[in-house]
Amino acid sequence: MILHSNIIGEGKPFIILHGFLGMGDNWKSLAKQFAEADFEVHLVDQRNHGRSFHSDRFDYELMAEDLKNYCDDHNLSDIILLGHSMGGKTAMLFATKYPELVSKLIVADISPRYYPVHHDAILEGLSRLDFSELKSRGKADEFLSDYVPEMGTRMFLLKNLYWVEKGELGLRINLPVLKENVSEVGEALPIHATFKKDSLFLRGDKSEYIGQGDEAIIQRHFPDSKIITISNAGHWLHAENPKDFYEKVINFVS
Repeated sequence: MILHSNIIGEGKPFIILHGFLGMGDNWKSLAKQFAEADFEVHLVDQRNHGRSFHSDRFDYELMAEDLKNYCDDHNLSDIILLGHSMGGKTAMLFATKYPELVSKLIVADISPRYYPVHHDAILEGLSRLDFSELKSRGKADEFLSDYVPEMGTRMFLLKNLYWVEKGELGLRINLPVLKENVSEVGEALPIHATFKKDSLFLRGDKSEYIGQGDEAIIQRHFPDSKIITISNAGHWLHAENPKDFYEKVINFVS
């Protein structure tokens, strides 16, 4: 099965991979800007997310394989690959496995190391959404606020809501499988995996996902990499400071 995507623009292929519980659509406004700079932008939904297929299996090896199948199906090579958070982990693994397909790698706010599970409250809240009772986005938001106090995070999560049929809301993500396999999201890059081409790691100055201790790990796996900090931004750096994010990425890929 081939991953669902939204393709914008024409030019050099530029694939963007969203994070955990996200979807390609989260990147639409930045994708339009990249398309205006002569790139063919592929906003890809990873398995069990967005409009892509649901599967009982979920790990980075499979997600890297999904992306390889996607590239083969769309006849893509010499790609620019950008991934945020979980998508950054998929992107890192893909680049180390298929370096011949990737010209440049961009990783947003994630390091190759292991991360402990930290999505418990979010997954609990999403699991308790009862769509026989909740008949509007507003009501779902109100309910979720007990589990996820940050409004920005809730807005991001509620993008997963859709009308299954008239009057009935549902979630696009495959929540049971993602809950069951949530520990996979924090898995480290295999110890000997390396990608020797141009790589850019972007981190938010208010985020703790890439700390000083991560610099040596990044360098070990990605010897030709640089780390740039985006100001006034946390983990969702591309949404919190899109202007600087766009500028750093365009400078790197041009």
